[in-house]
Amino acid sequence: MKFDFTREHLMVRQAIKEFVDNEISPISADIDKTQRFPREIFEKLGKFGFCAIGFPKEYDGAEGDEISKTIVLEEIAKKSGSISAILSVHYLPVNLIFKFGTEAQRKKYLPKMVRGQWLGAFALTEPNAGSDASNVQTTAVLYEDEYILNGTKCFITNGGEADVYVILAMTDKSKGTRGMSAFLVEKDTPGFTIGKIEDKMGIRASSTAELILENVKIPKENLLGKIGEGFKIAMVGLDGGRIGISAQSLGIAEGAMEETIKYLKERAQFGKPLIKFQGLQWYLAEMEAKIDASRLLVYKVSYLKDSGKPFTKEAAVAKLFASETAMFVTHKAVQLHGGYGFMTDYPLERMMRDAKITEIYEGTSEVMKIVIASQIIK
Repeated sequence: MKFDFTREHLMVRQAIKEFVDNEISPISADIDKTQRFPREIFEKLGKFGFCAIGFPKEYDGAEGDEISKTIVLEEIAKKSGSISAILSVHYLPVNLIFKFGTEAQRKKYLPKMVRGQWLGAFALTEPNAGSDASNVQTTAVLYEDEYILNGTKCFITNGGEADVYVILAMTDKSKGTRGMSAFLVEKDTPGFTIGKIEDKMGIRASSTAELILENVKIPKENLLGKIGEGFKIAMVGLDGGRIGISAQSLGIAEGAMEETIKYLKERAQFGKPLIKFQGLQWYLAEMEAKIDASRLLVYKVSYLKDSGKPFTKEAAVAKLFASETAMFVTHKAVQLHGGYGFMTDYPLERMMRDAKITEIYEGTSEVMKIVIASQIIK
């Protein structure tokens, strides 16, 4: 078993670190405070090739693998959970179009999406269909050469900002999850409107919105995959998305750890730096142990995906453990900063707020336990 990164992986890490230092770190606090969606950063991520990782050159991709994507999301999350979330969710529809799309769909959407010209979003969740995807109420009815979509989606990351959405809708309610299908809907389609923009605890620079579909007509060519494959497509998307959230969680925890060590070295009490106090060192040891374990889980599942092996259980394990680690580490980091950790002048309170959502979206911790259990007892 090898634990070394390749030369290409090291190059990706160095490149994204430089990008984060130059482009993201200077604005991370401000975009959180103002809740400004940093479209210019997404476009630059595309310009520098970070949106193109893992996709073939024939669609303007940059090749590469899942480990490289994980590296990118991890490094971004060290400084901005919001921007890491934006890119992680963007990868999800790009992956689905590449995997399930027709050649015409790939040629239409992928080049713009991997260049950062078009932003993607994934719309499954509804007011009564979160963890229970089978309860989706949005419908899609075929009439002549068009599908007509009606329904409401909620809590959609990149909602209101995305240019193209993968939307899950029921084409035959009598078949349950086997009656669900996936569709590609562009933002300017008549009848497709943005409802409430959510005011969130964390990842405040990412846009989370309600989507309203009222007699939205799309050509039948916008069906993604086959009729009735929607639930399968959604589960494939969520498996991959959980790798992204686990990478985000890891990065948030690592960023909080770095800030904490720096602070404890600089801050002195009772005549010596805080880093010299054994009790505080024990906190650091606990934090590092969880971070290190998370790192192994996150890169293990990335490796499994790259190898073409099943990874549903491993994605759930990595997401569960890394997200809980992010909360544990940021909570301790705030405590170790004392009063300063509670102030917005320091990034720890933002990191702690950003960490919380990782235990919720792409499947709550409770749902991850259900997924894990179902995989080990079948």
